[in-house]
Amino acid sequence: MSGFFEYLATALFALAIIHTFSVPVFARLANKGGPHAGMWHLLSEVEAVFGVWAAVLVACMVLIVGVGPAVAYIDSSNFTEPAFVFAIMVVAASRPIISVVDIMVKALAGIMPMRRELAMYFVILSFVPLAGSFITEPAAMTLAALLLRDAYFRRHGQEGFKYLTLGVLFVNISIGGVLTAYAAPPVLMVASTFGWDTAYMATHFGWRAAVAVIISAGLVTIVCRKHLLDGSIGASGTDDQRPPVPPLVMAIHIAFLVGIVLSAHHMSLFLGLLLLFIGYAHAYSRHQNPLMIREGLMVGFFLAGLVVLGGLQKWWLQDLLGGLSPTVLYWGATALTAVTDNAALTYLGSLVEGTSESWRYMLVAGAVTGGGLTVIANAPNPAGFAILKGTFPDGAISPLKLLASATPPTLIAATMFLIARA
Repeated sequence: MSGFFEYLATALFALAIIHTFSVPVFARLANKGGPHAGMWHLLSEVEAVFGVWAAVLVACMVLIVGVGPAVAYIDSSNFTEPAFVFAIMVVAASRPIISVVDIMVKALAGIMPMRRELAMYFVILSFVPLAGSFITEPAAMTLAALLLRDAYFRRHGQEGFKYLTLGVLFVNISIGGVLTAYAAPPVLMVASTFGWDTAYMATHFGWRAAVAVIISAGLVTIVCRKHLLDGSIGASGTDDQRPPVPPLVMAIHIAFLVGIVLSAHHMSLFLGLLLLFIGYAHAYSRHQNPLMIREGLMVGFFLAGLVVLGGLQKWWLQDLLGGLSPTVLYWGATALTAVTDNAALTYLGSLVEGTSESWRYMLVAGAVTGGGLTVIANAPNPAGFAILKGTFPDGAISPLKLLASATPPTLIAATMFLIARA
């Protein structure tokens, strides 16, 4: 694409970011009703933001250069990640998978030397994000968000508690996937180029991330101790009286989940598995909750829009990254991640030639550190937004309040990645 479209895409990208921070305003307008309430509601859907502005970009391409070049640009974009996040959300949010994770969380909480109400909360915010290193970050986000929604977020009010929890969840998911080389999108984009395998990730990133995750989860558990023990929250949010899911059904769902994770790089394979899974879930609907199709599609739409707009940001982002020293790069990557997807950031950084090992470490460490600051910072974040936003006032999550609540755990992660590195 020509320089004009690169500039246009950057302008639209900036508008999309402004739109993201304006979502609560549109939500309040939608709740007032009126003839345009439907349009305000659409604009208040954070998952629709980047898809809408990407559609504007494609429309401009069609009008200026014609259908052929516009279609060629779309065809050249890689939509594997949006499709994968959609597939993993649908499977991970199924009742049998949630039942398995709930059993595991309760078992871990049972051996913790603390009150059960505190232990459950701590496990969801620590061990579930760390499990993202094995089941992928989008799956971990889906599972943790559903567990938090049903156990802690159902009741009205408690807004401060919810934002504190959300900030820690987003940051811990972002850094919790770096124990392996395949689970975190920003790591996956550069692992082969940098020659990093799982052993490298575990020894250079993983243990630091694990310590930061546990510290952040422990601190927020202590801060929110009063809310967790006062009896007003923490009870299960479901009155499901159905019989437990049979172990065989759980095992089949786990097999589907593992199959989709293992085929994450092959869209035709994991989408085929998803279709087979939907058929199986329909056949045994008595063991299911409604599948999270709409929420998954909206998240996929968000990420696809990010791919379309982000694909034309190379002209300024790559040169900016290449001119930074390792320490400045770390803080620059952390800040830039808040306004662009961290996987796109690391990918563009991997194209810079002649970089040192320290420079590469700082690039990826900064990208995962800032991955919880905004909804667009990390690919799994829109999934958490889609699941939890209905429990917040006006059905919208304030980006500024998320930024504020995610800052303390982000600084904890930064301390581990920087001081422990020294």
